[in-house]
Amino acid sequence: MSKVKYYYDPDTLSYRKIERKKRRTVKYISLFLLASALFAFLFVFIASQYIESPREKGLRHELQNAQLQLELLNKKMDETEVVLANIAERDNNIYRLYFEANPIPEEQRKAGFGGINRYKDLEGFDNSKLIIETHKRLDQIQKQIVVQSKSLDEITKLAEEKEKLLTAIPAIQPVNNEDLTRMASGYGIRTDPFTKVRKMHWGMDFTAPRGTPVYASGDGVVERADNGAAGYGNHIRINHGYGYVSLYAHLYKYNVRKNQKVKRGDIIGFVGSTGRSEAPHLHYEIFKDDQRINPINFYYGSLSAEEFNKLLEHASLENQSLD
Repeated sequence: MSKVKYYYDPDTLSYRKIERKKRRTVKYISLFLLASALFAFLFVFIASQYIESPREKGLRHELQNAQLQLELLNKKMDETEVVLANIAERDNNIYRLYFEANPIPEEQRKAGFGGINRYKDLEGFDNSKLIIETHKRLDQIQKQIVVQSKSLDEITKLAEEKEKLLTAIPAIQPVNNEDLTRMASGYGIRTDPFTKVRKMHWGMDFTAPRGTPVYASGDGVVERADNGAAGYGNHIRINHGYGYVSLYAHLYKYNVRKNQKVKRGDIIGFVGSTGRSEAPHLHYEIFKDDQRINPINFYYGSLSAEEFNKLLEHASLENQSLD
């Protein structure tokens, strides 16, 4: 039961009962509810600003994780670009230079992508600029990898061709030094042993006893092993590819047949004196693109510097040839 309240009325000099008006009661209630609502709103607002909800906490963790991943991605891209730059430098200045291939221009390695906007679908987001720049960087790295991969494929092919070329070139002396009696005649103008007329001698004559082994000077395929060419007697021609052909004349007998594949150092025949020959010896010639060239330049694979200089000295003497 609520307490009855009174007030003193000076006009009547008596206590009068306080009558609460309904209107005032409603007013008080309304003010209370309004204050409560305002307080609740302020509480929610302050809480939303300073107190994280579980959802916001989860989103914050996702954002932090995304930022960490982006930092790691950028670090990896930095490292990749350093490695690619190093490979590109070696590719241009070592590999391609060694195999006589043109360097790949920097503009070609790092060229962008022209034409349509490749990143239109990434526009309109809060971090569109960052996302687009990251995609551009990744695309550029990918393109550099593709360019470098194609370059290395080309270098691999050139290396294989170079290796085949190096094994094919007739690079050793066809008769061992220890088997030689002497180097009778070299490439150049020499006196013909039969006519005594000075004329061009297109090869080198290596004197050695009959039956001395004759070696293939490079990898190739036997084109001829017969005595059908005038003056050469029993002779062998080896096609080494790349325009090189070697010829071995005045043989005693063959150790190979036509169309047989041979390797550098294989015994292909034996020294003799068949055909237009004055004494047992090997007449040796080299052709490049159907033109005879001086064999003296092709002995780097079997002679020391001292042996080569000695051979060069004897070959340059304008003496009489043996065929």
